[in-house]
Amino acid sequence: MEKSYQRLLENNKAWALSKKTIEPSFFENLAKGQSPEYLWIGCSDSRVPADQITGTNPGEIFVHRNIANMVVHTDMNLLSVLSYAVEVLKVKHIIVCGHYGCGGVIAAMGNKQFGLIDNWLRHIKDVYRIHSNELEAIKDENERVRRFIELNVMEQVGDLGKTSIVQNAWKNNQPLHIHGWVYDLKDGILKDLNVNFTSPKDLPAVYQFETNKIYE
Repeated sequence: MEKSYQRLLENNKAWALSKKTIEPSFFENLAKGQSPEYLWIGCSDSRVPADQITGTNPGEIFVHRNIANMVVHTDMNLLSVLSYAVEVLKVKHIIVCGHYGCGGVIAAMGNKQFGLIDNWLRHIKDVYRIHSNELEAIKDENERVRRFIELNVMEQVGDLGKTSIVQNAWKNNQPLHIHGWVYDLKDGILKDLNVNFTSPKDLPAVYQFETNKIYE
């Protein structure tokens, strides 16, 4: 057990050395600050590392992760990350990325109790309820799970657009696009769901704020 822990520190030293060998000023430049163009909202699953699957370097993607890549309007952690990314870092793109085989989504489809996480899974169950007619018409269980994962991502994209943080950015003419993707663990490919929000007009009228004076 101790060797497993120490291995991480050894890997870090090797990684840092390799970076400095290739680019001596790498860490000096990195320490000056960050100006990422992207905010990534993904699942906490250890098999979906945002930087590696997108081929990006440190400083290029601001990352928030939680179980099943959810956008919950009472989650102050998410809202704090979103606020900083949009209002301070001025990211241009927010990507909600789910992944096929997501354990959180699969758990939300059933009726078992898991403990504290049941309160979080309820938000995912709400997505199932909204799309139950479409999902229950899919006879193949694997295909139903895959479609549910896609629909969950699409709902989270919409929920991002409903926040005052995002809408105020749009009203201030800040360039900001929201996208929905799904990562396939079986082949390593990202699927663009072609759900893209670029202005309040992409939202149902009831969610559109009249002014930018309302805050999350």
